[in-house]
Amino acid sequence: MHATMKAARAHNLLAAFAVSWVSTSNGQEVPTNITKEDLAKDNKLFLRLAGKALKWEEPEEPVKIAGPLHFVGTKGLGSYLFVTSEGNILFNTGMPSSGPMIVDSIKKLGFKPEDTKLLINGHAHSDHAGALAYLKELTGAQVAIMREDVQAIEDGGKDDFHYGWDWKVMGFPPCKVDRILRDGDTVIMGEVRLTAHHTPGHTRGATTWVANIVADGRSLTVAWPDGGGFNPGYRVAKNPSYPGITEDYRRTHHRLEMLKPDIFLGSHCEWFGLEEKKQRAATEGVKAWINSEEYRRFVARQKRAFEDQADREMGVPAPMEKQMTK
Repeated sequence: MHATMKAARAHNLLAAFAVSWVSTSNGQEVPTNITKEDLAKDNKLFLRLAGKALKWEEPEEPVKIAGPLHFVGTKGLGSYLFVTSEGNILFNTGMPSSGPMIVDSIKKLGFKPEDTKLLINGHAHSDHAGALAYLKELTGAQVAIMREDVQAIEDGGKDDFHYGWDWKVMGFPPCKVDRILRDGDTVIMGEVRLTAHHTPGHTRGATTWVANIVADGRSLTVAWPDGGGFNPGYRVAKNPSYPGITEDYRRTHHRLEMLKPDIFLGSHCEWFGLEEKKQRAATEGVKAWINSEEYRRFVARQKRAFEDQADREMGVPAPMEKQMTK
């Protein structure tokens, strides 16, 4: 098989599990002999390959996105700071190693980490909740988490339906939760209003956050879709990873389809093209981040990937296979 075809195969393999791969044109070594079974059986391999290729633990220059909203994450993982007149909100904390990088980014933007009053999260996995405990201790901020993910946050991932058995590899420092959220709850601080939508699937408490902000005199809706992707080893239909996961995913995809944000961001930076948007924003400003059509396509891809996986588990032939059997 040609090298570029092998690289594309590796890219598609991880992309199918809501984690894109980086091609060799970006200077990264892309394994060409991995299978989805390899990734499902070896969580350490999955973390190592995804983390390296997608630059989860590499620092990134922070940037103002729009109004009170700023990017303070790593090259591969999205963390966001809302700056308000009543204190700041930090959304997602990346890997356990990300805490000091996020603090440095906040300082580079001219803000004080100790002004952070609230920490929120998309879901209870180590690549997004890894530094919650570190930042809570550093800032004294309260932590608000969707009810179904509270136990996993507080025990460092032991309660996770898929990774709990391997928490020594996939877990993170436990963090005490101060506020338990339920579907539709809002967080209001200063000029920022955030709504927490319970969108389970990826974890039982996965949360899609929607923010209402004002930038340059314009009201904007910003969405961080969560819960719609699945990782290596998830069972979404036959012998499901947890009872009701199939229905959860389908309700989540439908709910995500109903949202119509002006700006689409995410917990993984390749979802929304961070680097390209930062470059455009240097000349276009806020306009560079407005991407409602990209959001629609993203949700459609996740829904299609889920239904294809469900079909495979149930033994339903792929469309091409159906045509060949006619």
